Order: sequence, then C-alpha cells, then structure tokens
Amino acid sequence: MTRFCFLSMAFLAVQTIQGADQSGSVTLPPVLRNSEPADNVVVNLPGQKPAAAAAIQPATEVRLEPPPPDPDRPIFRRPKREYPPEFERDSADYLNQQISIWQQVDAQGLLGEPVGQRPALADDQTINGQIVAFNDPSGRYRQFELDFDGDTGRLRTLFVYPHEMTWQECRHTFGVNVRSTEANKGRTFYSYLDRRLDVLVDAAGKVISLGMY
Repeated sequence: MTRFCFLSMAFLAVQTIQGADQSGSVTLPPVLRNSEPADNVVVNLPGQKPAAAAAIQPATEVRLEPPPPDPDRPIFRRPKREYPPEFERDSADYLNQQISIWQQVDAQGLLGEPVGQRPALADDQTINGQIVAFNDPSGRYRQFELDFDGDTGRLRTLFVYPHEMTWQECRHTFGVNVRSTEANKGRTFYSYLDRRLDVLVDAAGKVISLGMY
C-alpha cells in the first residue's frame, strides 16, 4: 500500500511538471527547479590551447598644429592714449588746475575708470561729497583721490599719493612757510601758509599724501 502511494505521488509530480511545460503558468517548487548556472562559460578540451585575449591597440595621439601665420593678415594695435602735454609734464599740477571746474565725468574721461570711492565727511561727520580714487596714467604718482562736492558735483580737493617723497624733498620743492600740527600714529600735518597745499608726513619723514584745494 505504501509503495502504491509513493508511485502515485511521483506520477502526479511528473504530470504537474509536464502541464507546467505546456501551459507555462505553473511555478515549480524550489527542489524541482534547475539550479545550475546558464551555459555561459568557455570549456577548453584536453590538448587545446586556451584562446588568446584580443590585443588592445593603444590610442593614437593626434596633435593639431597651428596654422602658419598669414603674412597678408593685418595686425591691429591699440593706439597709444594721447594726454595733454601739461598732464604728461606734471599730472598733479594739471589736476590742481581743474579744481572748481571738473566733475566726475571729466575726470573719468582723462583718468579712466575709478579704482575706489568713499564718502567725503564734513567736520560734524555728515556726508557732503564723494571721494573717487584713480591711478595715475602718467606713472609719475601712485594714485589720485578727487573730492567732488555733494551739492555742485565739482572738484573741490585733490589728494596726491606719491611713490617716494620725503619731507625734505617737499620742503625743497614747495618751501618752508608752513604750520605744523601733530597727528595720530606719530604723523605730522603741515599746512602751507603761502599756497593751497597740505602735506601729511609719517614718523619716518616720508610723505603720505599732498592735499591741494
């Protein structure tokens, strides 16, 4: 009886597998599934040499040579900027002559774009104008600061920052008729009595700036 039940169960399992193959809708139990990997390997027979790997060709370097210069092609050069002879002779003296005449647009037309700006303050610390900084295109001085009046917009004060100038050189150029005032950080402020000129000198005797008004 037991042997008959075992054969009946085996027959039913075979019928189930065949029905699944025909309909494709029955899922096989795990023990009856094919657990072997797919045939995706290469088998070398005895005495057969293994297949040689394909040789990798190195990438070919391509260098693009620049085209030869065209002798007929015109060469464009920016023309040198022309400045007034008085400006090239002494740029600070020329700007000093523009006090009460120039506005900021006039300064930019000659000196180029500003490199900085800050508000001008009155004695009571209220803003009463604009101080605009420019590099000196002539190279004679390091930088200029032009103080424009807040109401009229006209140039009222010029600050000149030299590359190298000592107080002794300044005295030799402008004279000695001055009134001195002690400033912070060991500096001295000299005001000329016979001309519209102030000079700020550091503790080592180097001129920091010239103020013309």
